[in-house]
This record gives sequence, structure tokens and C-alpha cells, in this order.
Amino acid sequence: MNLAPIVLFVYNRPWHTRQTVEALRKNDLAIESNLIIYSDGPKNELVEQSVNEVRHYIKSIHGFKSIEIIERDQNLGLANSIISGVTEVINKFKKVIVLEDDLISSTQFLLFINQALAQYKDENKILSVSGYSYPINIPINYKYDGYCSYRSMSWSWGTWQNRWQKADWEVKDFNDFVDNKERQKTFNRGGDDLSDLLISQVERGINSWSIIWDYTHFKYNAYCFCPVKSKIFNIGFDGTGVHGFNRSMIQSELDDEIIDKYNFSKDVIVENYFVNKIRILHKYTIKRKLKRLLLNYLQGRK
Repeated sequence: MNLAPIVLFVYNRPWHTRQTVEALRKNDLAIESNLIIYSDGPKNELVEQSVNEVRHYIKSIHGFKSIEIIERDQNLGLANSIISGVTEVINKFKKVIVLEDDLISSTQFLLFINQALAQYKDENKILSVSGYSYPINIPINYKYDGYCSYRSMSWSWGTWQNRWQKADWEVKDFNDFVDNKERQKTFNRGGDDLSDLLISQVERGINSWSIIWDYTHFKYNAYCFCPVKSKIFNIGFDGTGVHGFNRSMIQSELDDEIIDKYNFSKDVIVENYFVNKIRILHKYTIKRKLKRLLLNYLQGRK
């Protein structure tokens, strides 16, 4: 395979970064893969020391085909850092694998992502691939190693240049979207929260690149391809991340099965079983519905 470069975004969490890199190094394809690390600049003096600790560590990394480090002088923030970094790399290599600094990968992660990128490189209905899967019980008779989702995944993903270029980071058609309840309903096939997240991003600037990436999938009626067994586990829910939470969260167990070649379907279809399971995981509770209605009322939206 022509392996995709790995792009890792780090900031001020040295322990998390080390866990992420050490797990990634255990992949068989790590030694054949180019690793490009973007280190965002400190937002203020309070994080300068931890940012410098991360930068000291990443200079010691080995075990990859090549390692390139880009240290930002200024703080771009997560969204701008990812958008600009991925764009730089994908324009050079035409495809990319993306990780953030709190994601533990299985030893099969790089194999799965690279095989999926190779399988669907000419299939425009697949806009991205991911190494993460929600905690879903897979039907016994399901014969493939992956499935299509309306919802994209930010916990590890890969894509191609011609798909990444479809994203409109300014969401120029937002006014049409926010006035069209049917479009919002269709977008929410991937979860009740998607339309609200997009509205929050555009109107209040929640600094999320991923909801616009979700919206790009929706606009082009395309999907994210995910593994049936998760190759990623998120260790960031300890309150240390800028966008993280201090809470426990149910995740899939990390897949440790060794496979030489994954079985992917040539037919690109969305199975209702997986759509329904993912929607349940993102379904609004009564409390969240009331909060949403109140927020819409205060902002003058019906």
C-alpha cells in the first residue's frame, strides 16, 4: 500500500501525548509511515511550561519512517490548527490520517485506516474513514469489518484531498439551512444534536471544525466509514483538555484482534441498524430538549 502520512495535533498535555505516541508506535505500519506533528502555541503564560514539556518530548520520538515537527509561534486554537494543518499536508500527500493527543490506538489502527483509504479512494460516497466505533453490538450475521455512518468521527479519521476540499468552513449556505426544518431533520439522521451544534458553531463560535465536517458529509450525501470493532480509545475525559470534559464515558473496548486483511463491502450503503444505534446514543433527553427550546426562544428562533 501507498501509506497515508499521519498528522498528530498536540498542545499542552505531555502525559496524554506520550500515551498516544507510544500506542501508535506499536502499530506494524508505524515504521513505514511518515509522522507529522503540529504543536500549537501557548494561549497564555499559564500553559507555556506544559506546552514546552510536550515539545521537549516530541523531539525524542522515534520508530517512524520520518518525523516532522511544526511548532506554531501563536495559538491557533484546535479548529484552526486542524483545518490549516490538514490542508497543508493533504495538498502535498493527497490523503491523510489524523489524530489528536488523547487517542490510544490498537496495533491494527494504521492497517485498518490505510486499507479503508485504499478501498474507497475512488468512491465519492465515502467522504472519510475512521478508526473509532461507537459501543454497538454487531449482529452475528454481519460479515464485514466496517459500516457506513451519516455521522463523521473526530476521534481519529482519514480522508483524501478531493473530499477535504469540499468543506466550506465559512458555511456560506447557513441562512438557507437554518430556515429549513426539513434539511435540519435530515442532517439529524446522524444524531439529534447535529443541527444545534452547527448553529452553535456559526452563531456563537464554539471553535469546532468537526461539526462543519459533519455538515460537509450531509451536503454531499456522503458517509463516514467506521470499523465494527473500535481501533481507538479516548483517554481525554479527565478535565485536562481545552475541549474535554471531566466525566466518565461509555466507549467500545479497544480491538486487539490481529487481521492481515479486512473485509470491506464494495457496495456503499448505510445500514439502518447502525444508523438507529448511533441515533440512540445521541438522542435528546427531555432535559436537553427543554434547554434547546429555551435557547432557541432566547435567540429568536422558533
